[in-house]
Amino acid sequence: MQQEIRFATFNVRNLALPGVQFYENLAPYSHKQYEDKTEWIAHQIDRINADVIGFQEIFSQAALRHVLSKTRHYRDAYHAGFDPDPGRFKLTPSVALVSRLPFAGSVCSHLELPHQLEVTLPPNSRLVTQFSRAVLEVPIALPGGKTARVLVVHLKSKRPDFIIGADRTSLHDFGAASLRALMRRGADALGLRYLVADLRNQHGEPLIVMGDFNDVATASSTQIVTGEGYSEKFGSLHHLYDCFAIQTGGRTMRDVSYTDIYNRNFFTIDHILVTEEFSERSRFAAGEVKEVMYFNDHIMQNLPYATDHGIVVARIRLRGSEMPDTTVAGSSGL
Repeated sequence: MQQEIRFATFNVRNLALPGVQFYENLAPYSHKQYEDKTEWIAHQIDRINADVIGFQEIFSQAALRHVLSKTRHYRDAYHAGFDPDPGRFKLTPSVALVSRLPFAGSVCSHLELPHQLEVTLPPNSRLVTQFSRAVLEVPIALPGGKTARVLVVHLKSKRPDFIIGADRTSLHDFGAASLRALMRRGADALGLRYLVADLRNQHGEPLIVMGDFNDVATASSTQIVTGEGYSEKFGSLHHLYDCFAIQTGGRTMRDVSYTDIYNRNFFTIDHILVTEEFSERSRFAAGEVKEVMYFNDHIMQNLPYATDHGIVVARIRLRGSEMPDTTVAGSSGL
């Protein structure tokens, strides 16, 4: 049985077909730009050598399939993802997943926030009832015959959410737009927390949640997703653990394990989170996170075809073929 599995999250930065407009302020890719970008992404995929990869900023699943055709080790990999809805007011990139491990059931896309969650944005009382980008849910067959559910996510960025007619030079309007972005990211986070709890209650299977959270691990939005503070009172069934924090191998310092640079400051905003089955400190552990690796040298190089995000890879060592029953580990509530 395969003893180690690797999970990775990779924001590719605007993967779109050549000649197709994806943002109003950006020109479509030329054929050469498209080939350069897909070649670079394919090289990175082979380089990280992960079993399961979650992608963000995919404007075309066909473009991702083209990338896979250029790889050495993923041409026959399983692929899940949905193209952005062209009928939406604003074209928004989607997420995707590629796996060398087989799928263990149906692939789902979650766009509506669970439990009729809605958030009112100021000043025009616009209701948010959907995730900023749909969450992709894929059941993966682990070595040994058990199943893990992988959620690929992309939460709202910190980029100000201006309303039509706003004055972008106005301190007031800029602050209001930044608040709306924060509230939308918070809605994404709470919706994801509800979804995690629902899936744990329904299936009782281990979860891996990975993607671009657009904030650091200690941010309120990220901690809403992990359930920080909840497990101490109600049990750890629904808690998510940051792989960086629980790795048992050589722990890389945060000053080199970054995934984003903004105003010359280094941040880690791309995360891989797991349930307690992969935390060595849990009595229900069936594996442990041995190491988290960050592939980020390309960010400083500022290559036109590369992404502005680092790639995160988590190595998980399985302890055996038996996946323990965690349904007694905590409350069945949210």
